[in-house]
Amino acid sequence: MFSIEAGACRLRALEPSDIELMYVMENDPEVWRVSGTLAPISRERLVAFIEEQSYDIYATKQMRLVVDVEGVMVGSIDIFDFDPLNARFGIGVLIYGAENRRQGYARMAIEAIKRYGRETLHVRQIWANVAVDNGASISLFE
Repeated sequence: MFSIEAGACRLRALEPSDIELMYVMENDPEVWRVSGTLAPISRERLVAFIEEQSYDIYATKQMRLVVDVEGVMVGSIDIFDFDPLNARFGIGVLIYGAENRRQGYARMAIEAIKRYGRETLHVRQIWANVAVDNGASISLFE
């Protein structure tokens, strides 16, 4: 059975129980700096977003997965701009909370999503947009 795991990280679908941490993450101005977000998001919109995640990635061209470590949500990883014709997609990863950063979770999540991309979605290219002043992400993606 194929699982989306690498090391201590398991990537799983969003669940309604994730709403509170997602709400905090999505409305944190520090996160906006790296995510390109410019305005707060409501719980109602996040609930709709979770419901939309049940649709096929071939239809929506995107997917958000929870980065789970021992049953605890430590962040999320997004697939976006999925292009099956050209076999590629973009990724964005966020590990939330100082206690969760620098533990290798982002690297493990990226390894898991790369394997998922190759083995399940059959992509040949994965890319990310990283701000020039985001040294940690530059180092991660290099």
